[in-house]
Amino acid sequence: MPDELTILAHETGAEARSYLVAVREVASGSEPESAIPLLLLAISQVLVTGARLGAITDVVPEDRFEADPGPDDDIDPLRQGLANLFEGIDEYADLVDPVTSLEMTKGALSNDIADVAAALSHGLRHLQEGRTVEALWWWQFSYLSSWGERAASALRVLQTVLAHLRLDADDEVVSDAEFDALHP
Repeated sequence: MPDELTILAHETGAEARSYLVAVREVASGSEPESAIPLLLLAISQVLVTGARLGAITDVVPEDRFEADPGPDDDIDPLRQGLANLFEGIDEYADLVDPVTSLEMTKGALSNDIADVAAALSHGLRHLQEGRTVEALWWWQFSYLSSWGERAASALRVLQTVLAHLRLDADDEVVSDAEFDALHP
C-alpha cells in the first residue's frame, strides 16, 4: 500500500478515536449543557475525514474480502445514553434520498450518531489488528454507503437545534434587554 494511504489510514484512525471519545463523553450525560456544541464539532471533524476518504480512488482489499474483525462493539448503551440526552428533540424529518426521491422518513440523532460510531469502531478493529487496507476500505465503503449520510444528517439537525437555542428568544426577554441597554 502506498505510504500516503498508510498515513491516511492512521489519521482516519486517530479521528475515529477522537469521535468515539467525544460521543461516549456526551452519551454519559455528565455535561448536558455542552453536548450539542461538542457533538457539532466532533461530527464536523469526522465528516472532513470522511470527505478525504470519498475523494480518493476506491480502496480494494487484495483478497477482495473483509477479514472478520470479531464481534461488533455493543453500541446500544451509547445509543440509549444519547436518546436520553436528546429526549424531545431526538426525532427529525429526513429525506430517503435527496437526489432520487422526495419521500420523507423519520431520523433520530441518537441512531445517527451511534451508527457512525459503530462504523468507525469496526474500521478501528481492523487497524488495531494491523489490517490497514481493510480498515481504510471499510471506512471508505461505509462512509459512502451509510455513515457519511447519517453524519451529515446529524450535523444539519444539531446545527438547527443550536440555532434555535441561540436565536429563538422570548419577545418579552428581548424587550427587557433592549430597555436595559438603552437605560443604564
